[in-house]
Amino acid sequence: MTDVVDPPGPPPDRPKGRLTRRGRIFFGTLGVLLIIGLGAGVWLLKQINPSGGPGEKVAVDILPGTSVAGVATRLEDEGVITSARIFRLYLKATGGANSVQAGEYELSENLPMGDVRAALRRGPSIKFQRLTVPEALTLEKIADRVGELPGRSRDKFLAAARSGEVRSKYQPPGSTNLEGLLFPDTYMLTDKEDETAIVRRLVSRFDQVADEVGIATADRPNGLSAYQLIVAASLVESEAKVHEDRTLIASVISNRLEKGMKLQIDATVLYAIGHKDRVLYKDLEVDSPYNTYRNDGLPPTPISDSGRASLEAMLRPADTTYIYYVLADKNGKHAFATTASEFEALKAEARRKGLI
Repeated sequence: MTDVVDPPGPPPDRPKGRLTRRGRIFFGTLGVLLIIGLGAGVWLLKQINPSGGPGEKVAVDILPGTSVAGVATRLEDEGVITSARIFRLYLKATGGANSVQAGEYELSENLPMGDVRAALRRGPSIKFQRLTVPEALTLEKIADRVGELPGRSRDKFLAAARSGEVRSKYQPPGSTNLEGLLFPDTYMLTDKEDETAIVRRLVSRFDQVADEVGIATADRPNGLSAYQLIVAASLVESEAKVHEDRTLIASVISNRLEKGMKLQIDATVLYAIGHKDRVLYKDLEVDSPYNTYRNDGLPPTPISDSGRASLEAMLRPADTTYIYYVLADKNGKHAFATTASEFEALKAEARRKGLI
């Protein structure tokens, strides 16, 4: 008798509501990602709106030309925001500033980023102005630069500089002349500083650098006083066009003073006559205490401001026997000589090149 076998049927149904292993993995992973995303979102919101409220007041200076990235870093360093990177992303996402106006911002530590963005859009409470004073400028030319700043007056600056209200520690007793006693540098001025305050800033900076160089304490050549050395440094600054010439020109000045020779420096004549770029033979006869072709020794005051390098050069001139120099190339390099015949040969070469 043959056994009858039922044909195979479909597998029994799985219990309803039970996931496959693959489904469990999928939904488990999704849950983890949601938790991570939620945690990241909470963390990000805490960076944007930190808890605890604003902290201590803080003044943040933003200098001209600072990028938005640089501003964000400064704000993080001062504790105003929690993260410079997130703040940059926040500004980009919210249509924040592409640039920030220079000045002083009155902020607080631990501020919401929205408040910081609003403060940057309003602008600084105190605005900065950049004053750049190059080397070899006279007091009047420095005043011209001050007068070019918004709300500043050339005449008020000169009046303040000549009033005697501001003095340098290196200024001779009884003198109200600050020529050569304002340091060439770049200054960030606030709108609260008037012309007298600007003069004070420049003079204070000069005194600081002169102290650092050692003018008051170091051995000075030729027995010069501190002020006389500053006068001599201004001659170096006015004559030297390339850095390597400074100590050599200083040595010529020092050697001539030691020998009792007239300095015969063109820059002093130009200072005496003013408003010219080149000395003519007739100018050498000008009747002025600044004409070192007619008068012995140094002029009575500096003829320009002097940078650190020229002050140092005059304090420590090169050890040479040079007593002459003349322009040697169009870049401003000088050639130096010990004897009159060498000097005449150098002058002839300079004439051949069209330099003098």
